[in-house]
Amino acid sequence: MNKKVIFFEVEGGTDKGPDGYRPDTMPMVEALKQRGQDAEVLFFDNAKKQQIFDYVKEHGAAYVSRINPGNLQHEEEYFAMLRELCQVGVMGMPHPDAMISYGSKDVLSKLIATNLVPDDTFAYYTIEAFKAQFPTSLALTERVLKQNRGSTGEGIWRVKLVEPLAEGMTEVPLDAQIKCTEAKDNHVEYWSLGDFMTFCEPYITGLNGMLIDMRFLPRITEGEVRLLMLRNHPVHVVHKKPANTEDAFSATLFSGAQYRYDSPEDWQELVENFLSQLPQVTSLLGGYDLPLIWTADFMLDTDEAGADCYILGEMNCSCVGFTSELTLAHQVAEEILACLQEQSTVVSPS
Repeated sequence: MNKKVIFFEVEGGTDKGPDGYRPDTMPMVEALKQRGQDAEVLFFDNAKKQQIFDYVKEHGAAYVSRINPGNLQHEEEYFAMLRELCQVGVMGMPHPDAMISYGSKDVLSKLIATNLVPDDTFAYYTIEAFKAQFPTSLALTERVLKQNRGSTGEGIWRVKLVEPLAEGMTEVPLDAQIKCTEAKDNHVEYWSLGDFMTFCEPYITGLNGMLIDMRFLPRITEGEVRLLMLRNHPVHVVHKKPANTEDAFSATLFSGAQYRYDSPEDWQELVENFLSQLPQVTSLLGGYDLPLIWTADFMLDTDEAGADCYILGEMNCSCVGFTSELTLAHQVAEEILACLQEQSTVVSPS
């Protein structure tokens, strides 16, 4: 039996076209069919989870997850079903735990052993750890705090002291005044450090709550660089330049950033370094196969020798869209077929 590639979607959400599907899903289905590989779309419904599992176990060679987590009410149940499918031999694109590892903001703290992330990057999973470390971090340099939840810059704050500390101080007092700029729209708020840390506590509590604390990189004004990856192949580069205003550091379209699309060859140094780090990245993030479609965002920095270097800001593989480049569907189809071929080579008898 020629098993199918199953694309998972969920009904509803702002990411759907007039036909009810994500605009980039059916082009992938059609591209696979043109190459002789059967494929179809299933809508995940938690009430029909067992029925869906049984069908995919019987008929699926692989699944491709095309569900935006923001549109998914039963994420834990969905991920549990995907884990079971992987356990019974259906190829996960990606495995649900890879989705979590690559998509969580604490990917940064997990990758400080690479040259992609500064070693003064911290993850806070408890309010106590946040209160103990952040006043010391802020004493060293301007910081960026990133919540794990939220999107489009919500809950990502650039934090700067209004007045410099007295010489010799290694911890910012809780009554010190700070200037906080949110990446969502680059608006500015002024707080005392203690009050702002209390305000941030809800980012840490609750399911998957945590904060990342990393050094602010002033060269973000030169733009953020996003690599769009198909497994280990860079496909194109998006250069996202923040708005040209005093406090702007956000690279979201909503905040007025300008986007430019380049080829990977235009960013050869960045691409070569990132690809050289991928074996270590996959090992540090759980040893799962690289996601099918994913992104890595970088910011420019200057190393100790005065040369350009690139710092990882975040990665995403939950449901990376390519609606502005639908011709990529053919490359994705080829990559899916390559994955299936690799799997059949591994499991077939020698």
